[in-house]
Amino acid sequence: MSHIQYHRLLQSCLVISTLMFALTGCQVESEPKTKLEQIRERGTLRVSTLNNQLSYYIGSDGPTGLDYDLAKAFAEKLEVKLEITPAYTYSGLFPALSRNEVDLIAANMTITPERLSQFNPGPVYYYVSQQIVYKKGSWRPRNIKNLTELDENVTIVKDSSFEGTLTKLKEKHPKLEWHTEADTDVSELLKKVANGEVHYTLADSVELSLTQRIHPELAVAFELTEDQPVAWFLQKTEDDSLQALLIEFFGELKESGQLALLEEKYFGHVESFDYVDTRAFIRALESKLPKWEPLFKKYAGDFDWRFLAALSYQESHWNPLAKSPTGVRGMMMLTLPTAQSVGVKNRLSPEQSIRGGAEYLRRIVKRVPDSITEHEKIWFALASYNIGFGHMMDARRLTKRLGGDPDSWTDVKDNLPLLRQQRYYKYLRYGFARGDEAQGYVENIRRYYQSIIGYEQEQANKLKLEDTTIEDLQVIDVPLSSATSTTSNAVSETTIK
Repeated sequence: MSHIQYHRLLQSCLVISTLMFALTGCQVESEPKTKLEQIRERGTLRVSTLNNQLSYYIGSDGPTGLDYDLAKAFAEKLEVKLEITPAYTYSGLFPALSRNEVDLIAANMTITPERLSQFNPGPVYYYVSQQIVYKKGSWRPRNIKNLTELDENVTIVKDSSFEGTLTKLKEKHPKLEWHTEADTDVSELLKKVANGEVHYTLADSVELSLTQRIHPELAVAFELTEDQPVAWFLQKTEDDSLQALLIEFFGELKESGQLALLEEKYFGHVESFDYVDTRAFIRALESKLPKWEPLFKKYAGDFDWRFLAALSYQESHWNPLAKSPTGVRGMMMLTLPTAQSVGVKNRLSPEQSIRGGAEYLRRIVKRVPDSITEHEKIWFALASYNIGFGHMMDARRLTKRLGGDPDSWTDVKDNLPLLRQQRYYKYLRYGFARGDEAQGYVENIRRYYQSIIGYEQEQANKLKLEDTTIEDLQVIDVPLSSATSTTSNAVSETTIK
């Protein structure tokens, strides 16, 4: 073999070796990555949700909502950014998941046989029942048989879990009929029932309770189902890496008590409903609040101004000349010593009263023990505003003595009424207190606050519909550094799809 032939052979061998190495490298690189690895490599968790009071909405401090807070915490666990794609109807949620445009759906959706056949559920995090809803003053159906006798059909959201429920019921009740509407949501149909445009609809128990804060004329005709589990949904694949971590995540939340805290935050106040009071409040929202809104915004400081407004309504029904036999007066119903301590010279001055009430509440919040989670401190402060700081601390001590968690508003609020009972208060430092009134006081304010949020969203949606007929979808990219605080969340990127 000549020198030239040898050199050419060596070159050929090197080329073949290089190609074989490259091919081997490609094979290694082309090995499929798990869903979890894809998310971490991408650096974002893509979550689709519904734009409503429960799952996700833009509050005064930025994005908020039960599913948003949970998704934010899950993204933190993954050490990636959170990318939220909010929808206004059910119709776009599952197709987006099927097309792999999102990693999961977090939208307070129930587990149904139809959904299980196509998608994997995450862990159950609360339960709802399906209810037939009607407007007070109209005829109330009391059972399935009544529904089959209606001249007016029940109207439901197309492709919702309600459609599956009614389809199954039709097997036993062939005369059962209903009408479906696409490109809408449960909230919109509930409004149509309240306005008399639709006679009956189906809603889950939590969403109805929240909507009643804005439309008190809505009422439950009867329960159509037992409690049903609510969960997130993922793609149905053999790769269970994301689902496994999700199970671990919810397990940790439940064990630590954080899940209970979030549920208390978003719907711990919806259990009771006062039709007359809520109706009066909605009227006041329209007739009185616009006049005082600038002052609430001016003196709210770190508080959400709507929260301060809710507190003022509970105190005076937004009457600047309000007085009580016990000597408290004004928009924030301040006692004379309290007014003096915060520099209020005229308690009947709306501006002075609002400024003073906000300052007084701010001082109480600072006194609330740091062992209480940040977003629950305000409930303890409100109880103090009503019955005094000492009695609130007595309620915490009593809760601990009875085996509860003194740092949990859920536990403490249940024990507040015991401050009235001698067998309990005789052992407490500050003695008797009307703890039941303080309990109702705080929960009322929470309901008024939720009503203001819902009312504002409704007004904003009306303006949006007037401006455009195209459904807006925002993508909110939340930096990981802001994932631990709702108040620090900033929208770093917004696009319209």
